[in-house]
Amino acid sequence: MASEGKIIEHPKKAFGWAARDTTGVLSPFHFSRRETGEKDVAFKVLYCGICHTDLHMMHNEWGNSIYPLVPGHELVGVVTEVGSKVEKFKVGDKVGVGYMVDSCRSCENCDDNVENYCPQLTVTCGAKYRDGTITYGGYSDSMVADEHFVILIPDNLPLDVAGPLLCAGVTVYSPLRHFGIDKPGMNIGVVGLGGLGHMAVKFAKAFGSNVTVISTSPSKEKEAIEHLGADSFLISRDPDQMQAAKGTLHGIIDTVSASHPVLPLIGLLKTNGKLVMVGGVAKPLELPASSLLGES
Repeated sequence: MASEGKIIEHPKKAFGWAARDTTGVLSPFHFSRRETGEKDVAFKVLYCGICHTDLHMMHNEWGNSIYPLVPGHELVGVVTEVGSKVEKFKVGDKVGVGYMVDSCRSCENCDDNVENYCPQLTVTCGAKYRDGTITYGGYSDSMVADEHFVILIPDNLPLDVAGPLLCAGVTVYSPLRHFGIDKPGMNIGVVGLGGLGHMAVKFAKAFGSNVTVISTSPSKEKEAIEHLGADSFLISRDPDQMQAAKGTLHGIIDTVSASHPVLPLIGLLKTNGKLVMVGGVAKPLELPASSLLGES
C-alpha cells in the first residue's frame, strides 16, 4: 500500500515535481532539503534521467511508494557547497547521484562496497532516511547527499548524457563484469531495446562481444544494428529464429520490465550460460525447474 511520509521543514527551500497518488501525475511541489552536514555535498541539479523504476514508483506498482513522491535517481549537476569533512569534492565540481543515498555502513555488504545489498539501504526517492523524513529525488532543483554516495563526473563528459549512466548504465555494466560475460569474442544477448537495452548493447560491444539484440519489435532492427552496432537481431516471437539461435549465447542481459516469457531465453544459452534479469517486472515469473536442470 502507498503511504505518506513524515514531512519536516528543513532549512533549505527546494522545488520539484511530485506524484501525489497512483495516477502518477506530476505537479509542482515545494519542499525542503537538509542543511549541508559535515560529510554532505550540496549541488544544483541540472539534468535528471527518466528510469522505468520512476514509473513503477509513481504508480505504486511495487506497493511501497510514499507520497508525495519526487522521482529521479539519475541526477547530475554542479556542487554549490561541501561539508567541513568532505574530502572528495569541491565547489564547482560536476557530480551525480544514482539509486542510493544511504546505508547502514556497518554490515558485511557495506564493508564489501556492495551497499546495494544492505538491509538498511536508503534509495534516492520515495524512501525514508533514518530520522523518518522522506527522500526526494532528482526531479528538483537541488540535492544534498553524503559524499560516499556522490559520483564525480569527468569534465569531458557532458552532463546531459551523464545522468543515465548512474542507473541504467551501471545496471547493465555491473552484471556484465560481475558474472564474467564481458570478455572479447563472447556471444551476448540483450533482451529489449529500451533505456537499459541501449546501454547494454554499447557496453557489450565496448568489451568486444558479439551482440544479439532480442526483441518482439522488428522495427527496432535498424536502430540496433546500424546505430548501436549490434551484430545480429532476433525476433523472440519467431520460433524458427529462436530455434536457430538455440545454445549459442554465453550470456543474456534481460532488460524488459513488462511481463514476458523467460523460458525461451534460457534455451538460447550455452551450457553454463548466464541469464541476468535487470528489468523490474512487477508480476511473478513462471519458470519450470526442469528448464534449469537441463531437462527437455
